[in-house]
Amino acid sequence: MSRKGNCWENAVMERFFGSLMSEWLDGQRYGTRQSARRDVVTYIEMEYNSCRLHSTLGYQTPREIEKIAEAA
Repeated sequence: MSRKGNCWENAVMERFFGSLMSEWLDGQRYGTRQSARRDVVTYIEMEYNSCRLHSTLGYQTPREIEKIAEAA
């Protein structure tokens, strides 16, 4: 556990939610909660995990890291 007010503990999740909001959901309106969930899942599975390079993963995608881990 880190000290109170330590910003590094939440940095990864804040980066993810920032990307989600600015790249995918900016200005979107949804009629139902289900349609919003479906759109967020689409972003995670199709864009964030398969296309987006992550500096914390050595500029690889999460999907590439999973393939390496499965092969080991």
